[in-house]
Amino acid sequence: MPARVIPLHDARPLRIAPLPTGLPGFPLADALGRPLRDLRISVTDRCNFRCGYCMPKQVFDKHHEFLPHADLLSFEEITRLASVFVGLGVEKLRITGGEPTLRRHLETLIEMLARLRTPDGRELDLTLTTNGSTLVKKAAALKAAGLNRLTVSLDGLDDAVFQRMNDVGFPVAEVLDGIRAAQAAGLGPIKVNMVVQRGVNDDQILAMARHFRHSGVVLRFIEYMDVGATNGWRMDQVLPSAEVQRRIAAEFPLTPLSHSAPGETAERWAYADGGGEVGFISSVTQAFCGDCNRARLSTEGRLYTCLFAHRGHDLRGLLRGTEPVSDAQLAGAVAGVWSGRDDRYSQLRGTAGAVTEARVEMHYIGG
Repeated sequence: MPARVIPLHDARPLRIAPLPTGLPGFPLADALGRPLRDLRISVTDRCNFRCGYCMPKQVFDKHHEFLPHADLLSFEEITRLASVFVGLGVEKLRITGGEPTLRRHLETLIEMLARLRTPDGRELDLTLTTNGSTLVKKAAALKAAGLNRLTVSLDGLDDAVFQRMNDVGFPVAEVLDGIRAAQAAGLGPIKVNMVVQRGVNDDQILAMARHFRHSGVVLRFIEYMDVGATNGWRMDQVLPSAEVQRRIAAEFPLTPLSHSAPGETAERWAYADGGGEVGFISSVTQAFCGDCNRARLSTEGRLYTCLFAHRGHDLRGLLRGTEPVSDAQLAGAVAGVWSGRDDRYSQLRGTAGAVTEARVEMHYIGG
């Protein structure tokens, strides 16, 4: 069977823009005035799950060709680029994938990134998104390497529902054991993200809420999004966050909380009885493009300025070019891309101005 070709990036040369003069960490802003504060770093395009909304098995099967190891950014390249981004204002690094814990010796990268500091000497918020399948074995080592906290993707508590969604027969009990192992290791606060699909797993909403109340874990419900071009997204499978909130509030009254940080994607609520916090991420029905401060670095070193982007900018080509480039040149390249950024896909979804090109796959740049 011939290999499938999925469009991923823009191969055009990256323009190197001059970096404005002044102190490191100058207030870089995009075309809509949004700062650069959050960098999401994908370390692998591989995953051991085949969730239909991200890596459907009918596309990512045994014939799918993943990136060869030589194409992936090395840990040294990732750290160098992360340092450049931190100099431009990034304060948070999120390690993602694919399933990032499948990248060999990930703890070494965590240790390297944990040494970075902002221009004024502050530690970074270093976090990771995982499906939780390896946390029993890896949580303590990740914490020892310098990881601050993590987010676990978990789409249901009923084992039949969960195994149907991960499509590889992975039991939910092992993910729950991984979450407990992460708590015991001191990683926290731990967040659990549930992607809600109407008619697929929405019967798990209350079970998830009951389970994670009073646990110290922050549960967040995510609207099923049209990321990539392979998941067969349909609007009729989107259950609006407002409906999810109504279902929970009918059993457990909620009170609103303020955003924890500028650019926060989740609308935060607290259980009125002190049972903890729950969040709702509503990219489809309540777009939060207006204060989005996130950039994404793909597994092979391409810079994406939106989760729904259709093209990326080749930073690896600069790192590995025949002519050496300085950190200032790399910073100028990133600044040139960010200053021209005007992405607001979720706000434009369904309008005449919406992007229609094939979007990059989520496993390639992370969620």
